[in-house]
Amino acid sequence: MGHDEKSLRLMIDKWLAPTPAAPVRVVRYGRANSNHGRYVLAQSWVRSLRIFFFQHDDGSWGVFPPSPKGPTMHGGSSIR
Repeated sequence: MGHDEKSLRLMIDKWLAPTPAAPVRVVRYGRANSNHGRYVLAQSWVRSLRIFFFQHDDGSWGVFPPSPKGPTMHGGSSIR
């Protein structure tokens, strides 16, 4: 799947279907506390619909937050 196939603009068009008569506005954006990923809250004022969009590690956007990263192991030596 290409990067443009999951752009924020495409996701907003898909889920909120903005038109000149029913525009969509970004009402909140920032970083999520748990994984430091970005989020955007978009609202269709005419339809009274709000949807959160989340950015994933590959730069794509979706309506579900990215999966939390599982435990990892790091190897190395600590010389004092």
